[in-house]
Amino acid sequence: MTSPLALCCFENLVVGNQLINRLQDLGYRVHVSGDARELVSLAVRQRPFLVVTDLGCQSADICRVISELRQNSKTSHLPILAFAPPDAGSLMEAAHSAGATLVVVEVGLLQQLPELLDQVLQVE
Repeated sequence: MTSPLALCCFENLVVGNQLINRLQDLGYRVHVSGDARELVSLAVRQRPFLVVTDLGCQSADICRVISELRQNSKTSHLPILAFAPPDAGSLMEAAHSAGATLVVVEVGLLQQLPELLDQVLQVE
């Protein structure tokens, strides 16, 4: 059986590398993009189980990218876990409005990742 694929986008290598390791420890294969503009095309090609993205990505308007993921018929079903620094309240609200399934503060992301994944993957 193939492990589920998590498509990740981040620019902060410290958090990103820890996130990769944690996801792999939880049984995920991980594909990383440092360029948010590639997320939609990567998601269409790679067919991930979920998308995890840093709202602090400077390569593109990440909220617009989240919206594009939601509008594309091939990616609209994907759970999207977005994270941001504690002082990014308005950006977090914008990401939620754009269609992110769950938006969290980066501080507790790694410690709470199993619970966050359970929550973001919940079928309603």
